[in-house]
Amino acid sequence: MIIANPIYDIVFKYLMEDERIARTILSALLKKEVIDVKVRRNEYTNTTRESLSIFRIDFGATILEPNGTKHLVLIELQKTWLETETLRFRQYLGVHYANPENILPESKEGYAIPMITIYLLGHKVGNIEEPVLYVRRHSYDYNDNIVTKGLPHPFIDSLTHDSIIVQIPRLHGQINNRLEKVLSIFDQSNLDGTSKQTLNIDESLYANDDDMLHIVHRLLAAASDTQMRHEMNVEDEYYSVIEHRDTTILMKDKEIARQCATIKEQGDTIKEQGDTIKEQGDTIKEQGDTIKEQGDTIKEQGDMLRSTIQLLLNAGMTEEQIAVNLHVDVTTVERYSSKMQGNK
Repeated sequence: MIIANPIYDIVFKYLMEDERIARTILSALLKKEVIDVKVRRNEYTNTTRESLSIFRIDFGATILEPNGTKHLVLIELQKTWLETETLRFRQYLGVHYANPENILPESKEGYAIPMITIYLLGHKVGNIEEPVLYVRRHSYDYNDNIVTKGLPHPFIDSLTHDSIIVQIPRLHGQINNRLEKVLSIFDQSNLDGTSKQTLNIDESLYANDDDMLHIVHRLLAAASDTQMRHEMNVEDEYYSVIEHRDTTILMKDKEIARQCATIKEQGDTIKEQGDTIKEQGDTIKEQGDTIKEQGDTIKEQGDMLRSTIQLLLNAGMTEEQIAVNLHVDVTTVERYSSKMQGNK
């Protein structure tokens, strides 16, 4: 059977407008019987088309507990196709916490209606493999022991909330419980050929389950609705633009990163060359200092030899005798002797 893909905003809105379907889906997610559900103000909210779409519906749901008690909870359901920053989700939560309409009317203390957030994600969250993740609160004492006495309490429930996170890409056709059966209508492994707008499901999986057949038949009607398909085409065009933009940004980011890496490599090379030149300059300076020291030593030795020759000449020794005594060539003695005579 070919049905409309409920991951599309327009199809999901059409699906959740049906109170019976809303109760069926919420009951499966909460694992409790939802006996009444009302869409609250701000329903069917999308972000602007300049940013990623987050489809949001706010419900007031009455839950029937196994012991027969009933209580009201707020359910903020958000659905997104693509990865987006968590700030958007937090902003919507802030609206709930700040809304005076979410305060229990009979509460003198101003306690709020307990809230549960549900996130239907069209993308994976890191390496978390579970398709459905329940994030529940616990209270602890200083020693990390769970505190149960006096709980739940409306003060705690007014300031904290539980969450349910569904990773639609992690749904892989397995139906082992009630929730998996309900979520199977979102399983993207059932895409119909190359079209993302429809799913091809096995209707026999829902035989003798009136609630599920009701969901399937509503999605079947959506698939054959001309206006619905037009809206889905609009969403496809929008997300195509978004994906193209993101791809362009990604490619630019990669190019910038590559250029930065090249510049860094060039900078490192220039630094290495600079260090080499500095080392070579230091070596040349050291060699120059050594040559200067050697020159000073030679000059000192020459001055000493000249003084010695002069003393020996004054003592009456011949140049040949001086050469023998100083172990130098006669020509050396003659050279210094002539210099001394020239200086006179």
